[in-house]
Amino acid sequence: MMTNKMKAAVTYGKEDMRLEEVEIPEIGGNEVLIKVKTCGICGTDPHIYRAHFPTPKPLIQGHEFAGEVVKVGSLVTSVKPGDRVTADINISCENCYYCRTGQKLFCENITQLGVHINGAFAEYVKAPEKNIYTIPEEMTWEEAAYIEPLACVIRGQQRAQVDMGDTVAIIGAGPMGLVHALMAKLNGASKVIISEMNAARLQKARDLGVDVVIDASETDPVQAVRNLTGGRGADVVFEVVGAVPTYKQAFEMVRKGGVLVAYGAAPADATMDIKPFEIYSKELTIVGSYAGTYETWVKAIELISSKRINPTDIISKRIPLNQIVEGLVEAADNKDTIKIMVSVE
Repeated sequence: MMTNKMKAAVTYGKEDMRLEEVEIPEIGGNEVLIKVKTCGICGTDPHIYRAHFPTPKPLIQGHEFAGEVVKVGSLVTSVKPGDRVTADINISCENCYYCRTGQKLFCENITQLGVHINGAFAEYVKAPEKNIYTIPEEMTWEEAAYIEPLACVIRGQQRAQVDMGDTVAIIGAGPMGLVHALMAKLNGASKVIISEMNAARLQKARDLGVDVVIDASETDPVQAVRNLTGGRGADVVFEVVGAVPTYKQAFEMVRKGGVLVAYGAAPADATMDIKPFEIYSKELTIVGSYAGTYETWVKAIELISSKRINPTDIISKRIPLNQIVEGLVEAADNKDTIKIMVSVE
């Protein structure tokens, strides 16, 4: 028998998260109530917890999740109680210029589950029917909770247009950088290079079969990439750290006519000097990649389902919901930890 209360981790302010009993969300006619089974800790979550990322408060964080439908609104027709699902976190208005031109990530009124409105560090979460994706019976809850971050990686690969025979360099071997390396290989890259300073992450990159792994604490990664490419630089460079020094490396690492992907989320007020003449004379293509939506979710489900991508390869730790604060601190401060999954069952 379901009561009207649930356990949830509620963020009230900077480093103020409390495990509380709160009301189970009430759903509207076009909404779905999901019993959360697993939710991953994203790199954004510690930033929200430490107030480095502005969000409304109080807030239930958590947006990389999967679970079981327990209730549907009166207008819902595509899912039913008992279905195994995940949800695109990007909820758009569908009426503005961006929504009507297929660019809902730029919606003037976008809200994101776990960022702007309550998310899945809780026993239950609600989402609009239009955002729901069913998942195969054979897919584990942990695998399904990785659909959202994989959709983001797929978007980045699409923006880069990684092609067969490309040399791809990735700066940062965290959970996203490692999967970018795997996806670049799937897309036909002839050589995938990754640079990183943390020993555990370097070893994980080797274990996953990345072609060249550069210890940036000992070797200049820019020179190493040039040495591996006949002095040219990489065809495609992904910056997946989100720091000014590594963005500077990316500019130096990409070849003339190459593509630089701004994937790492730098602080909103961070600035850096660039030489416009180099962009002009080298005919560089610089693209940003913010999040995945639309077909990237379908592709992510298919890639995990087919075992082309195996999320368990990068999961470092599993914790219960009552250890969420410790998990957020560890995700931020312990670079030996790559990915933490939170069990909400």
